[in-house]
Amino acid sequence: MHNFRNLKIWQKSRILVKEVFLLTRDFPAEEKFVLTSQILRSAYSIPSNIAEGSGRSSNKEFVRFLDIALSSAFELETQLILASDIGYLSENKLEKILTILQEIQKMIYSFKTSL
Repeated sequence: MHNFRNLKIWQKSRILVKEVFLLTRDFPAEEKFVLTSQILRSAYSIPSNIAEGSGRSSNKEFVRFLDIALSSAFELETQLILASDIGYLSENKLEKILTILQEIQKMIYSFKTSL
């Protein structure tokens, strides 16, 4: 069992959630229950699955939750790119958040392979 609060991937994922939340506040109101909701669910899923997996009794189970967190990270990346395509995010904001997100993706993958 791992203490998720000590894991850098969980800590960085919390920062990512806050950044994503702040970005989506500027989205149009009509997107509140569509794209905004989906983006936030994907973002919240990353640290949540890391935390849930850390409480499992085996590394094999933990890896399964890390896979889910990684999948959510790729889903989030796609949704952010789509938001940029539609014009809700500037290229500058998109690149900034994708840099953070891709670092987290690499960290999850590396941690997963080390278990």
